[in-house]
Amino acid sequence: MAQWKSGISVIALTVALSLTACGEKDKGEADGAKTAAPTVAEAEAFMRDAEQKLSDEGKSFSRKAWVQANFITVDTNMIVAEADEAFTLLGVKLANEAKRFDGLDLPPELARKMTILKGALTLPAPDDAAKTAELATIKANLDATYGTGKVEMEGKTLSLGDVSDIMAEDRTPERLLAAWDGWHKISKPMKADYARMVDIANEGAGELGYKDVGAMWRAGYDMDPDAFAAMVDNMWTDVKPLYDALHCHVRAKLSDFYGDRVVPDSGPIPAHLLGNMWAQEWGNIYPLVKPEGTEGGSIDVTSKLVEKGYDAKKMAKTAEGFFTSLGFEPLPDTFWERSLFVKPADREVQCHASAWNIDSKDDVRIKMCTKVNGEDFVTVHHELGHNFYQRAYKDQSPLHQNGANDGFHEAIGDMVALSMTPDYLKQIGLIEEVPASSDPIPALLRQAMDKVAFLPFGLMVDKWRWQVFSGEVAPDQYNDAWWKLREEYQGLKAPNERPANAFDPGAKYHIPGNTPYMRYFLARILQFQFYKAACDQAGWTGPLAECSIYGNKEVGAKFNAMMEMGASKPWPDALEAFTGSREMSGDAIIAYFAPLKEWLDEQNKDRTCGW
Repeated sequence: MAQWKSGISVIALTVALSLTACGEKDKGEADGAKTAAPTVAEAEAFMRDAEQKLSDEGKSFSRKAWVQANFITVDTNMIVAEADEAFTLLGVKLANEAKRFDGLDLPPELARKMTILKGALTLPAPDDAAKTAELATIKANLDATYGTGKVEMEGKTLSLGDVSDIMAEDRTPERLLAAWDGWHKISKPMKADYARMVDIANEGAGELGYKDVGAMWRAGYDMDPDAFAAMVDNMWTDVKPLYDALHCHVRAKLSDFYGDRVVPDSGPIPAHLLGNMWAQEWGNIYPLVKPEGTEGGSIDVTSKLVEKGYDAKKMAKTAEGFFTSLGFEPLPDTFWERSLFVKPADREVQCHASAWNIDSKDDVRIKMCTKVNGEDFVTVHHELGHNFYQRAYKDQSPLHQNGANDGFHEAIGDMVALSMTPDYLKQIGLIEEVPASSDPIPALLRQAMDKVAFLPFGLMVDKWRWQVFSGEVAPDQYNDAWWKLREEYQGLKAPNERPANAFDPGAKYHIPGNTPYMRYFLARILQFQFYKAACDQAGWTGPLAECSIYGNKEVGAKFNAMMEMGASKPWPDALEAFTGSREMSGDAIIAYFAPLKEWLDEQNKDRTCGW
């Protein structure tokens, strides 16, 4: 679900991996510069120099990070920690130098670049070499702790992939609990380091003029941080009735399957029973909740992939084919030579799927421990969406080589995945015939189990971090606050009594990986907004969920025009260029699932909903 570290997200990849150390100016020169009143010409010269450094120095850092993610050892951890330290030092230096031009009447494009530069660091360090080094070491250690996590279960040592398979496939509560609890133990050692990291990063954010790191993250959306928080709350309010209806139906079906002792028909749902380690997507338990009298209602993509002899590369080639059908240029040969498609048997790797932009030009790659199943088939479309976006904006200047906002980056591939309709699967030869059933509910329900179920999780992860960064939640409250938000937003509860030293947030990659998560909530909204706009442009008049833009080069050209803008304009400009609207809105996702919402309300009419 990300780019580098997203996810991975790496939405900040283009900027973050483009930053590394450079030589300090002579102290006398720097001090002298501070005494003179700044001019626009000086600001322009500063920005040219800064962007050149970012461009020149980025490649080394990105390659070191790639090696560490693909060969996790003590030595590669140290290498990337040192590179991260240098990157952070440069980022702090440039951001602090940019403050000299605050208050100067700059041309709009230059002013925007100054803002991007000051907010480019996900975790800014203070202007203190020792604390910068400490922060870099902590970040590398957290990443390695997660990447090498193992679960001892049933006499075996299991990886995250292994226990994730148990969560997806098993229906024995005791075994599900063992897998869930085992993975959540791997994050216990992270807590003290995480708290220290928060302190250091907050100090750095303060030096850059932000209240805390959370406020700095929210400032990256071309609007006031508090206004952004209010905007996402409003979007959640719009889509919450759809989630509430899904939650009510799923809880009732789980209660029927497991019995009231395991899943009461009221209150929050135990988090280990929803088919996913983090209960963020519920599609794996669709067979338990599907409409009665159906044979699944959706195509078993996994069995079709296996039947047709797909492997990891063929899945990626098929995803590439969707983008090229829209008129995009094929991926370069180096993508196929340098990407990691399957988990190596002989070394530790960071398996979280991610897309990488090594040189901000054509050296794009993915890193996936791909399994031949329907979930990873969608994931590879998602990851390639990052790569095609990166290539689209490669001719922008360095600070504009990014998404219009980070939600855009995550939504590109997912918008394409929405077009993976039965008609599309037939067109690529994965199925021979489109199922004859005209009932849309099974397929919509299956889709909602992932897309709609994710919405509150996508929101609450950063709600938790905002509270942590602001000091509202202290380290001894980390875990309690996590579960309070999970119950408030998702209607879920921990499946067992959590120990006092638990740090359950750290069991989700994006917490130790320090990847802002709001992008995923925005992406769930934006992908449907993009998709509806694309279908409207294609002249589609049937049910929205049956539209596929596969092969439509006119839509592809307009989509590419938005992507080529990168971060050169505020996101409302980019959104308007493709959709005609300047506001992110849940209207499209509500329209997509409207038939399902009506059906769910009918199913729930005699149930007690809510928690």
